[in-house]
Amino acid sequence: MLDSLQEKFWAGEFGDRYVERNDGPALVASNIALFSRILQRTHQINSVCELGANIGLNLVALHQLLPQAMLTGVEINQKAAEKLASLPYVNAIHSSIYDAPFCYEGDRLRQYDFVFTKGVLIHQGPELLAKAYDTLYQSSKHYIMVCEYYNPSPVEVEYRGNKSVLFKRDFAGELLDKFPDLVLIDYGFVYHRDSYFPGDDLTWFLMEKH
Repeated sequence: MLDSLQEKFWAGEFGDRYVERNDGPALVASNIALFSRILQRTHQINSVCELGANIGLNLVALHQLLPQAMLTGVEINQKAAEKLASLPYVNAIHSSIYDAPFCYEGDRLRQYDFVFTKGVLIHQGPELLAKAYDTLYQSSKHYIMVCEYYNPSPVEVEYRGNKSVLFKRDFAGELLDKFPDLVLIDYGFVYHRDSYFPGDDLTWFLMEKH
C-alpha cells in the first residue's frame, strides 16, 4: 500500500460513511442501464476486474448482464471489502489498487478482458495517476473503461468539506496519450436528472487494446 493521503481517507472513517450512503436497488438499476450501453461495443467478456469496487454495486449489475463472467473487485476500505466479499460470484480483494500482490499471481501478471474504474481515479492524488494508469493498462487483456468526472484541464474540487481528495481531468485522454495502442471505442455521459436511470454526472470512455 502506498499509504497516500487519499488512500488513508478512503480506507478510514470517511470511506465507512460512504458505504452507508451508497447502496440500494435504484443504484443497481442505473448501473445496469449504464453497463448495457457500454457492453454493446464489446465482445467476448469472460473476466472483469473493477479497481475500487466499494460494496460491489457495479459488479452486481455486471453479473446480471454477464452471468458467466468471472468478476473481481479490488477495494481498500475494509468495511466495503467485507460487503463485497459477501457476493458469492465476486472474487473480492481487500487491497490498494497499487499493491503488487493484486497485480501479480506469482510471477504471472493477472489480466482480465474488461478492467474499469467508476468514480475512483477522481480520488487519486495527481502524483499517483501514472501508476494507476499502468495498473489499468497492464491488468487488461482487451478493454479499459473509465467512468469519472471529466474536465479538459486538471482541477481540484472540494469534496464534502475536504481538500485534496477529488480531482477532475481528462483521464481517458491521458491514458490514450500514454499508451499508443489504446483506441477509443465509445464514450457517453450519465446525467443526474435522467428520468429513469440517473447517474452522478459521470463521463465514461471505453478503450480497446490494438
